[in-house]
Amino acid sequence: MNEIEGLVREYGKFVRLPWDVSLAGPQRVWFAVYDPSQERRLRLRVSEFETATGSAGHTWRLVDLTDAFAHWMAQHEYREAYFEQPENMELALEDFAVAVIAQIREALTAPDVDSNTVVAVVGVASLFGLVRASAVLDQVTQYVRGRLLVFFPGQHEGSNYRLLDARDGWNYLAVPITATEEK
Repeated sequence: MNEIEGLVREYGKFVRLPWDVSLAGPQRVWFAVYDPSQERRLRLRVSEFETATGSAGHTWRLVDLTDAFAHWMAQHEYREAYFEQPENMELALEDFAVAVIAQIREALTAPDVDSNTVVAVVGVASLFGLVRASAVLDQVTQYVRGRLLVFFPGQHEGSNYRLLDARDGWNYLAVPITATEEK
């Protein structure tokens, strides 16, 4: 069994567990942690996570951040100037973070999303080098009604998470789901 098959299996077990409705937003976040080299395999199998969610009696909503930067940049009034002088883009990236936060918040607060819904976020790696995933997640956890599942290509050790195995990580309350059960 490969890593992604194991992750689907473990997620299937995890999503069936009873959900504590008294948890705070940051405690309702799950990180499906996998090796970054498995990104394409994971994307091919996202529908299996959706199926596992439905089989457990929960609803599913997917947010894909993969093209978020391209869409944001295409609409930016100064896009041509940023392509000519990318070093000037740093301040504009704060606006990009706001746009990503709004995209996730919109999914979390949609009328059809409730305390029984898993809102899954794929494409977090596409934020790397542009905005800090930790800053984005900190701004959306208050809106989590059910569970927020973040497909996380990286590592975790204890409560420290490292996106794309970057040197610096951050401490986070998210519950890790890995291809093998935590002991």
